[in-house]
Amino acid sequence: MSNMGRVREELVVGRGDPVYMAHGYLTKVPVPAIMPFIEAYTSPGDVVVDPFAGSGMTGVAAAALGRRARLFDISVLGRHIGQGYVNLVDRDLLVKQADEVVRLTRERLADAYGVTCQACGRTAHLVKTIWSFQVACSGCASPVSYYRAMEAAGWSKPAMRCPGCGTGVVSRNSRIGEVAEVDCINCACSSKQREQPASPPQIAVDLDELPYPQVEITPDRQMYKAQALGRSGLTTVASYYAPRNLAVLTVLHEQIRRVEDPVLRLKLLFAFTSVLTRASKRYQWSPVRPLNAANANYYVASVFYEWNVFDLFERKVEAMIRSDDWLRSMRSDDTLFGPGHLDLDVTYELASAEAIPLPDASVDYVFTDPPFGSNLFYADMALFQEAWLEGFTDVTKEAVVDRGTKKQRSASRYEQMLTQALSECRRILKPGGRISMVFGNSTGSMWSLVQRSIQNAGLVIEPDQLVVLNKGQRSVKGLASGFEHVATLDLIMTMVPNGDDHRAFVAAPQDVVVEATRAAAADGGLMTSPSHIYLELLRRGMRERWDLSELDLRVVTQTLIADGWEIDEGSSRLRKSPSQAGSHEPQQHAVGLVP
Repeated sequence: MSNMGRVREELVVGRGDPVYMAHGYLTKVPVPAIMPFIEAYTSPGDVVVDPFAGSGMTGVAAAALGRRARLFDISVLGRHIGQGYVNLVDRDLLVKQADEVVRLTRERLADAYGVTCQACGRTAHLVKTIWSFQVACSGCASPVSYYRAMEAAGWSKPAMRCPGCGTGVVSRNSRIGEVAEVDCINCACSSKQREQPASPPQIAVDLDELPYPQVEITPDRQMYKAQALGRSGLTTVASYYAPRNLAVLTVLHEQIRRVEDPVLRLKLLFAFTSVLTRASKRYQWSPVRPLNAANANYYVASVFYEWNVFDLFERKVEAMIRSDDWLRSMRSDDTLFGPGHLDLDVTYELASAEAIPLPDASVDYVFTDPPFGSNLFYADMALFQEAWLEGFTDVTKEAVVDRGTKKQRSASRYEQMLTQALSECRRILKPGGRISMVFGNSTGSMWSLVQRSIQNAGLVIEPDQLVVLNKGQRSVKGLASGFEHVATLDLIMTMVPNGDDHRAFVAAPQDVVVEATRAAAADGGLMTSPSHIYLELLRRGMRERWDLSELDLRVVTQTLIADGWEIDEGSSRLRKSPSQAGSHEPQQHAVGLVP
């Protein structure tokens, strides 16, 4: 029985909770953003479904609130992560077994991270190594270490020069190799971490003797094309790891697979897959601070880190414990405890959202977060983890829109898949139930597609339940909202069966849209971003049944700039340009929102 509550108009949630931090996945919706919806639309014991379950956050939120959850997705990685979150284990047994698999791995590879301290001559603990691409000088063709060229230029990229002929060096120069440049070590002779010129490991590692994953990244993959992997030569999963880290990961994976207890084995594998991105070459170096690892693309920077896998793994085991403890704290009543662990009624199956394997009218509520068109390619990015798991995501079933001119997975195909998925959600929903869907995009054409899918699935958006999701911390590209026209906020739409409501959408009135944009900017001032204004327009358009096809974030931004607003590069917030400060009068050359 539903509580029939309401969720406030904007949810501002961080990404620092224990569950969110335990394991990485593309575009996770934080559990605190899902819980208000489950509380509003369900009661304890109700069944919550997510047909695009991804990393299983809906299942965690449901379990925390005493609901049952049925999760479905085509993603092998998603199922692995979703099951890992609700696989609660004894902390002491987990730590003991983690220590054991690390010990056995060290024993097999000797001291893979042992390096000689160049200050005292003793064996030191390697924390991380800074690697650099060697690039070919465009003047004399000699190899140049990108890191050393930047160092010689005082870390100023425009001042980088070839040490041989003085020709300028840029990241676009052809990459011809990789070289370890700096070791960051902990040694007993110093209370602080030291840096010294990189040296080979004290014990050599022979990869030919190890069964590391032999997984190719094929040219048909969207990320192969987007990242030009044919030029970089990074066309296998193994090529994204420094040899030492690849060896350690391979042996550690072997030892985890040999753990007899299936519950502990799965939890350790959960911790293992959570370190794979940070342990790879995709962890970008910066002269100021590490820039973290890219998990939405295949990008390898000209200078990157090789982090100690054992350190990463041990920290992630602690993160798993914190995640488990949080979920236990949410479900503390004694009746929910089985022998040593919580009895959570959460299942996760590999299944398409277009054919949900549940009976008609059998669930109380649906909360889902489908892929956002061509924003991200989940199956491509999952290769890095699925190479170590059993099975791969079926790319042909992925609900995405290909980039480029040859789109085998077209927008019309995506619309059909989303329509069918929403139709399935309506079919399995009990009378009086609701469906909430998260979506984010910066183009009106995709929002118009969503409008049609919702209507053709026999659903209608509840006008008073359009909630802005603000996840706070944003990507570097997201921070450039208004410059790169990337929406940094999502919209959560709650829907019910529409009965006989098949009214046509109407053209958005240009004068109303333009004035609404100006009013929102003037009212919000420094606390408003183009994305906030864009979502407010989308919400109004949905309530008034506008055709959203021409309502792009780019045009909103252009209108604001033409009206004398500037966009702060660091925060993406609006501010008046110096010449317009203190005035909110629109300029005569303002760009209309509807071309």
